[in-house]
Amino acid sequence: MNKRTCTAMATVLAASLALGTAGCSGGKRSAGGKDGGKNPAAAHEGKTIGGTPQKGGTLTVLSNQDFTHLDPARNWVMNDMDFGTRLLYRTLVTYKAAPGAQGGGLVPDLATDLGTPSADARTWTFHLKPGVKYEDGSPVTAQDVKYNVERSFSPDLPGGADYAARYLVGAEGYRGPAQGKHLDSVRTPDDRTIVFELRKPFAEFPNATVMPAFAPVPQAQDKGPQYDNRPFSSGPYKVGSYARGKKLVLVRNEHWDPATDEVRKAYPDKLVVMMGLKANQIDDRLIASQGADASAVSWGALRPESAAKVLPDAGVRERLLAESTNCTDMVQMHTGRAPFDNPKVRQAVQYALDRDAVLTSSGGPAFNDPSTAYMPASLFGGKQPDTLKVPATGDPEKAKQLLKEAGKSGGFTTEITASAGDKGRAEAIQQALARAGIKVTIETVDPSAFYATIGDTKNRTDMVYTGWCPDYPSGSTFLPFVFDGRFIKEKGNSGNHSLFRDDATMKRMDAIAAMTDAKEAAGAWQQLDGQILAQAPAVPVLVRRWPLVLGTNIAGAYGHTSFGGQIDYATVGLKDPAKGRD
Repeated sequence: MNKRTCTAMATVLAASLALGTAGCSGGKRSAGGKDGGKNPAAAHEGKTIGGTPQKGGTLTVLSNQDFTHLDPARNWVMNDMDFGTRLLYRTLVTYKAAPGAQGGGLVPDLATDLGTPSADARTWTFHLKPGVKYEDGSPVTAQDVKYNVERSFSPDLPGGADYAARYLVGAEGYRGPAQGKHLDSVRTPDDRTIVFELRKPFAEFPNATVMPAFAPVPQAQDKGPQYDNRPFSSGPYKVGSYARGKKLVLVRNEHWDPATDEVRKAYPDKLVVMMGLKANQIDDRLIASQGADASAVSWGALRPESAAKVLPDAGVRERLLAESTNCTDMVQMHTGRAPFDNPKVRQAVQYALDRDAVLTSSGGPAFNDPSTAYMPASLFGGKQPDTLKVPATGDPEKAKQLLKEAGKSGGFTTEITASAGDKGRAEAIQQALARAGIKVTIETVDPSAFYATIGDTKNRTDMVYTGWCPDYPSGSTFLPFVFDGRFIKEKGNSGNHSLFRDDATMKRMDAIAAMTDAKEAAGAWQQLDGQILAQAPAVPVLVRRWPLVLGTNIAGAYGHTSFGGQIDYATVGLKDPAKGRD
């Protein structure tokens, strides 16, 4: 899935982030800051902060941005997906509410189990639990899940997970339920049974039903693009009010029955998301943790500049979460346009890039690991390979030679689009590529509009800085989404922002997807990662942690590995609800 957009970044004092790298010789920085001891930012990795929350009070979320989407048909950015599926709507299957590796496990949510496959894994049947209700007390039905799956095909609702488009029979050319058009491959024999017919075997299908596209939406409540402003709740909370870009208030859905829900604890009485705040102010407020801010959490990651206020202070450090995002940041190049239709030009960018400088701009080794492959380390058994052996600081001379071979000995001018939150990273990329004669202009976009901007394939820039996260631990949920050219869209394009279309690569993807031996398939995905890397449609840069400072009154908080290190909103609450009343 798309990585989340991030908070504003600026130049960071490397000295303030050297904690955990002391003792390194020759100025060499280590991945994760582990050479000189344990990473000080990761003390709570796999752990819960604050003990068990008490029921009640108001949890405040401080944010510098609005949501990208809350409509479940469109919600495929990690923070938004965490928020939506843990608070507002339920999916057929969901992730366990647990820190560390346990959080990657699946449990039934709307469904009674993880689904029943046919012998060839091309037909999957789910039965819904009884007693699951919407905010008005009406029952959630199988037809509502089918309807939202169909909505995810609508051209006026772009941006959502496209597993249905990739796997369902009859999906080609389908454009949603407008004018009463429905998918025959999604059947609902009764109100509590839903059956999916797939065009090819997919043993991992239950993992796909974690996606918000498999949440229910009653047809009578659908308001097209406006549904984004007021999704109809099947979860523990409902929208009380929502002023876009300013404030979202969630209040309890009194018809949510905890007896039907083993995941969500719904400790707070209310959640208030305050938007449009300055990122540096959010950091300072949470570090100070005064008054109402003691009962607050941050939506976005701690800015690198703020690390100097957090890492040396043991008291604040006790309130720091910093789980790995498990997402790879990349520079993706438009392979369908000159000069990036030439592999040698793309390889020149590969060699010119100074990953070390980008890592420093991102908060240093305490908050990031440099990336030498596309898929994160979790899909390589814990350690990424370094097949190209490109120096971490780049090789400008090699880049110049490749440009000369491509007929670009004088370099060229191009433009990169980045989220406003990634401006510091884009500037580090700009400076690195300039060493090889590649002059880069930076276009920054508000985080809430970023994916719509880069998803407009006709009007976007030739380079983008973005990333991808596996939806679950399989190469099938990474490489095909980033490099399969058959699913590129003119509008709402997601994942494959290099617009890479390579027949041999796509043929190999299909062959791996058909493998029945999971170990064999994992090895094949790993090998394919290196093969695509050699063609350089994108340059992997780093894998971030997601540092979050919590207010002193916060309890039940951990970074959920399946949501990119974001707080699991299913379990977070307050130590003392009386201190969190508004």
